[in-house]
Amino acid sequence: MASTVTQRPQVLSADTLKNEKVVNAAGESLGHIQDYMIDIDSGRIAYCVLSFGGILGLGDKLFAVPWQSMRLDTEQQCFVLNVPKDRLAEAPGFDKDLWPETGDRKFQSRVYSFYNVRAYWE
Repeated sequence: MASTVTQRPQVLSADTLKNEKVVNAAGESLGHIQDYMIDIDSGRIAYCVLSFGGILGLGDKLFAVPWQSMRLDTEQQCFVLNVPKDRLAEAPGFDKDLWPETGDRKFQSRVYSFYNVRAYWE
């Protein structure tokens, strides 16, 4: 009997990935991807914007998450971010009405350092 293997896609539209759920390795919900910040010069994803908490969009806190710190789970149709839920509260975040400056490397450096991921611009 042949087994079916879900093949990981190589290219997806950003719209397909927007609002994708994010869970940690324990399967706990960490929120959903609200947006993707693109570095215009390099064409790379600077970071994903994760919305966590709140009810119906009220009280949500947003977190910048490096693309490299997540993996796509095609079977569960979600992203997996290997961060315990309680540790996420300590991650570099921002208010939904006050986003960081787009070229703020100091903020981005804190983000990549928190997730222990090498910054894409290095």
